[in-house]
Formats: sequence, structure tokens, C-alpha cells
Amino acid sequence: MKTLIKIILLSLIIMGGCVNPFAPALDNSINSGGSLISPQKTIAGVFQNFKYAYTFKDTSIYGQLLDKDFTFSYRDYDLGVDVSWGRDDEMHSTDGLFRNSQKLDLIWNNIVSISDDSTNIVRSFNLTITFNPTDIIFIDGRVNLTLVKDIKNRWLIKSWIDESNF
Repeated sequence: MKTLIKIILLSLIIMGGCVNPFAPALDNSINSGGSLISPQKTIAGVFQNFKYAYTFKDTSIYGQLLDKDFTFSYRDYDLGVDVSWGRDDEMHSTDGLFRNSQKLDLIWNNIVSISDDSTNIVRSFNLTITFNPTDIIFIDGRVNLTLVKDIKNRWLIKSWIDESNF
């Protein structure tokens, strides 16, 4: 009897001791409400997906934020002119940023202003772009976004005016 108990205890110790610390169990604690990607049914969902796209350098998520008639505008202070481009150039430019940076850290700050119907939002942000350990750019600015809803009732960015002084 003592031998049988020793064998059972030894078996339990061996089986319990075979946990690989480099392959922990899957964490199932994230419920369906904790998704990293939003269906963009709310304004907050647009900003959540924007941050996700930059953090993970994901052009497929970024592209889903933009309306087919999207325009991006900024002020070129060196030339003293306003510059604009459309959706295709924006996707190409963002893809270049995503490919050429090691890390992007986007922090959305306060909403400076919002229209009654939530279609115009001005919001401040901080963006850290790390190209390599010795080439890091810090940008503090504001986006001025015009949002529209598509046929699936998702919010999309129709225009983005960059109000940064970069």
C-alpha cells in the first residue's frame, strides 16, 4: 500500500513539474468586449483603431479608417503653402512610415472641439517615431478630422487637416 501511494505521489509530482515556463497557458480572460479592434460604430472606435494601426503598423486597419474620398492636408511652413493629397497617396505615405520606423507610439490627448453631430473633431496627440535608437522624432500636434458614416454605419475619416507645427 505504501508503495502504491509513493508511486501515485511521485507521478503527480512529475506530471505537475512538467510545466514549461516558456510556453504559458493561453490567457482566455479577454472577453468579446475587450477587442483591440473596434467596429468603428463610435467616434472612440475610430481613435482606437487609429492607435492600433500605428502601434502595430497595420495598413489594412489604417485603410479601413479612410473614406474613399479621403483628403489629407498640412501646411508646409518652409514653402509657405498648403499641401493636400488623396487616399492613395495617404496609404502610400503611411506604408512608408510603417515600413521605415522601428516603433510608433501614438497617444491621443484631449478633444479640443467637437461639432454637435460629431462630424468635425479637433484632437491633440503626441507621436513618437523611432527610426533607430539614435533617430527618434517627437511630434506634438492636433488633428482636425471630418468624419462621415458609410452604408454599414461605420465612422470613416473623410478629411484630415494636420494642425501640427512640425
